[in-house]
Amino acid sequence: MSDGRTALLRRLRIGTLVRILLVVVLAALPLYLDNSLLQTGLFSMAAVVGAIGLTILTGAAGQLSLAHAFFLAVGAYSYSYFAGLPDPSKASKAHGLGLPPVLAMVLAVAMAGVVGLLFSPIAGRLRGIYLGVASLSLVFIGSFVYENARGLTGGFNGRAATDFSLFGFQFAADHPPLSILNVPYGRFERLWYLFLFLAVLAYVFGTNVLRGRMGRAMQTMRDSEVAAATMGVDIRRTKAGVFALSSMYAGLAGVMVALAFTRVTPDYFILPLSISYLAMVVIGGLGSVGGATLGAVFVTALPTLLSRYSDSLPFVAAPASGGYDAGKISAALFGLAIVLFVLFEPGGLSALGKRLTGRVRRHTPGGVRGHKPDDRAVEPQRTLPRSGNTTRTQEDPV
Repeated sequence: MSDGRTALLRRLRIGTLVRILLVVVLAALPLYLDNSLLQTGLFSMAAVVGAIGLTILTGAAGQLSLAHAFFLAVGAYSYSYFAGLPDPSKASKAHGLGLPPVLAMVLAVAMAGVVGLLFSPIAGRLRGIYLGVASLSLVFIGSFVYENARGLTGGFNGRAATDFSLFGFQFAADHPPLSILNVPYGRFERLWYLFLFLAVLAYVFGTNVLRGRMGRAMQTMRDSEVAAATMGVDIRRTKAGVFALSSMYAGLAGVMVALAFTRVTPDYFILPLSISYLAMVVIGGLGSVGGATLGAVFVTALPTLLSRYSDSLPFVAAPASGGYDAGKISAALFGLAIVLFVLFEPGGLSALGKRLTGRVRRHTPGGVRGHKPDDRAVEPQRTLPRSGNTTRTQEDPV
């Protein structure tokens, strides 16, 4: 086995171990965090799932979408309808089918995918800003539906989201009672593990999609549709598939938001939510599942952390005392981060992290690429001829 392949396998093993360690740390956090930080973590994990779906669509496939908030609403309202119990008194304007929560979640994700598939013919005919404007119409159409389809959505006041349960285990109640290391596990602690499982599942599936045949087809289509068609990629089918997949991710994120909120209201699923998701994938790094995860946590958790620790931070305080609201400061920081990343690091947090870890490896004894500490480790790169006008170095993979 060549030294380059050995180094690649070593990096993959290290990356896998780091991810497993991170999951273990996240699994232990409910033992130490209070309800406020736990709730922030729940929304962050829901945002991670939605951001992965958007980075697959926008970053990997090159399809600009401003309708992510709409597909989150489809998932949230569908779950509330499928799992909601019928009201015998007819006093409530919203009704439901009373299905098991697990089945309701699966159907809600599938419903979001179907809606995305119905929109895919439009996505197949448009590109760039034109697709973004066309998808934006879904947000406005959705706002009208949320407030007027009262039997489904509950109208302006929204509707309650049915608590999640699995095989009799309640995730939003103390049945059965659960305590670990003398820490009682209530609603936030139980939902934490459900959301962590869903976020890890979304991460692993999204990573495998981008590394597989579909991911290569999407990236080729993003770079050049003509070249992709020449190589045998069905452009319309690929666009339809990726739009449906992204919508399903958004639908699952919507279900998670409904469970964390315990209520689905129309004023949440509006245009600023779609813009927030675009900020997540741009800050994290377009086309990177890990970058989408980092960007989602950054955008979702920063306002809460600024507000929580405002007493020890300059310029963050109540407006009446001469300070600035944490939400406004967060919005300004998001805008500044987007500009800085676009100008100096288009790859976002993901590329920045790879650059920093690369520097650490270069300063590690034994070299960065797994070479033995002999003369080859310090041998300068030699430029070798390549056919055409390009060249490659000796360290390039063959």
